[in-house]
Amino acid sequence: MGRSRRKKAEEERQREKIVKKDLPTNIVQDISIAVVLESDSPTGKVWNVYLINEKEVTLKNVMVSSKGYGIKDEQEVKTSVLRHFIGDIDSRDYAKIEAIDEQVFGLTNEYWLSYYIDETIYDKKYIFLPESIIDDNLIKIPVLNKPGVLIGGNH
Repeated sequence: MGRSRRKKAEEERQREKIVKKDLPTNIVQDISIAVVLESDSPTGKVWNVYLINEKEVTLKNVMVSSKGYGIKDEQEVKTSVLRHFIGDIDSRDYAKIEAIDEQVFGLTNEYWLSYYIDETIYDKKYIFLPESIIDDNLIKIPVLNKPGVLIGGNH
């Protein structure tokens, strides 16, 4: 009986290797996510998160899930998972994903992107580490031409 289970387990591992080997490697390139400083006034800063398509093709059926997690004030913190259906994003264009509060900059902020080009689905996880969204890391964000912190793209 034990031998039969081992044989089945080995066969299952072989099938998984074949399936993984046969999957296409859909590499995401020329797509960025940026946390952008929209305005800075004495009453506070306004930040938004954008998806930037630097490709020469339209992204179809774009979906982004966002969540934050980490330790704040010695307590484990998890934000709600938010799912955003963006639709299509033209080449060299951008779309706002969500507003983001400075209070979560001390957490890991994760954005999971999925979209189609033709009939092929692509997905990628973008992660802003705790304290990475700071003034010292601000650059001029392509396409939007505003200050922010950028992950991905061709930069």
